[in-house]
Amino acid sequence: MWRHQGNRQPAKVTNHYSSGKGFFWSTRTQILLWYILIFGFIFTIFVPAFRHVLYVRVNNRVNREITEKMQVFEELIGGISAVPDEIEGTATHEAANQLRKADKRLIAIPKTQEELEEFFDAFLGNQLPEDDTFLIALTEERFYKSSPRARPKELSRDSQLIIKWAKLTESKRGEEILPGSSIESIVYFAKPVKINGQVMGVFVIANPTSGERGEVLEAVAVIIQVGSGVLFLALILAWFASGKILAPLRLLTRTARNISESDLSQRINIDGDGELAELANTFNEMMDRLQNAFVSQRNFINDAGHELRTPITIIRGNLELMNNDDPQEVEETIVLVNDELERMERFVNDLILLAKAEHPDFLQLETVDIAILTEEIFTKVRALAERNWQLERVGKGKIIADRQRLTQAVMNLAQNATQYTTTTDTISLGSLINKDKFSFWVRDTGEGIVEVDQKRIFQRFARAANSRRRSEGAGLGLSIVQAIVEAHKGEITLESKPGEGSTFTLILPLELS
Repeated sequence: MWRHQGNRQPAKVTNHYSSGKGFFWSTRTQILLWYILIFGFIFTIFVPAFRHVLYVRVNNRVNREITEKMQVFEELIGGISAVPDEIEGTATHEAANQLRKADKRLIAIPKTQEELEEFFDAFLGNQLPEDDTFLIALTEERFYKSSPRARPKELSRDSQLIIKWAKLTESKRGEEILPGSSIESIVYFAKPVKINGQVMGVFVIANPTSGERGEVLEAVAVIIQVGSGVLFLALILAWFASGKILAPLRLLTRTARNISESDLSQRINIDGDGELAELANTFNEMMDRLQNAFVSQRNFINDAGHELRTPITIIRGNLELMNNDDPQEVEETIVLVNDELERMERFVNDLILLAKAEHPDFLQLETVDIAILTEEIFTKVRALAERNWQLERVGKGKIIADRQRLTQAVMNLAQNATQYTTTTDTISLGSLINKDKFSFWVRDTGEGIVEVDQKRIFQRFARAANSRRRSEGAGLGLSIVQAIVEAHKGEITLESKPGEGSTFTLILPLELS
């Protein structure tokens, strides 16, 4: 569950349906349409497949029943001694025995036409065929008797099928298609009966498919009706479910619309987990970053304006009060104006440098010998001010870095150290390679920095609040150092205690990946 949270009342949001985007623009509607397409596709595939499977099962059952009845007939017409081993003891064999017990005429093997007709009479008289199954006896190439007696016209006494079956001399089974007929087709199994090598009759088991397939079509119709009802209910539930699922997105939209340049405090309260909760969390994190960026930008503009306003005011004031008739005052004013202009130039250059730090071409990488770099920097920093300068340690090895930027960073740290120390204090430099890291530190025995200031001094325009001295710069020196270190994918650490001094350490990787 998401809830909107912010510092002000949400603005009135116009419903998107009334904004001209239309009903079908809604994600909720699109989800419903996709449900309809998916279920429609499933039904399109499922119904024919279901009907085909039922047809196959019906055909298999009909063929199995026909085969079983024909096996009983073959066992009876062939005699007990003719029963195959694979049939003896089966349900077919038991059924044949039951018929023998019911009618003694089924025991003897027919040897004449009359005996065959008596056999047909006994067999058909003791059979109760399944619905839509017809047992037909043919003798002397004509219809003799059937069970049941009532038959469709396609199986009438003089029909083409009866005439065709009556003339068979070999067993035949299959399906006869009847175009235009109400029974569609007939599945049959015809068995000629031979006496003394001559065909004396034909026994046929026939099953019209219309009844069986009609039941299949009725079952399919029921499935379609029930399925349509279930589909309709599923779509209604899907509509409400999608609305509930997409509610956080609508809340996200309203929250995004309420965000303005003057109010970046809008957030989404997250309850639960999952992808939508992760989206809300990502949105809140993005808003945190944007708010911090806007606050930082606003503070930067304010601080930069303040820093530039001071020298401009000084220059304007001195020029307005300057006495052009006094050469000495003119010269002093020119010196002061030039000094302020130089300070403004340094300030602008520092701002440009910080802006360039975000560009990919900020660093000019090369292979740098640590020992040579350390000694060069130590030689340069000794000229900054009169201090007790010491070189504590010189690292051995090479790194991939920007020599000029690293020199600038360490020089800034050393310059910063001179501003918070006296001539009797010590400032030490050193470098070291430890595994895959390179360290360069600047340590002093000056005033130190209180803990509350140790993080904020790296911000732009920040200065230590407890310092008894005031830096001549604009408070960008440590920001520049941090930008250079981060461009090298490293970090800067600070250890300091008030009254004991500070240690700034640059930690860089040996190679930039």
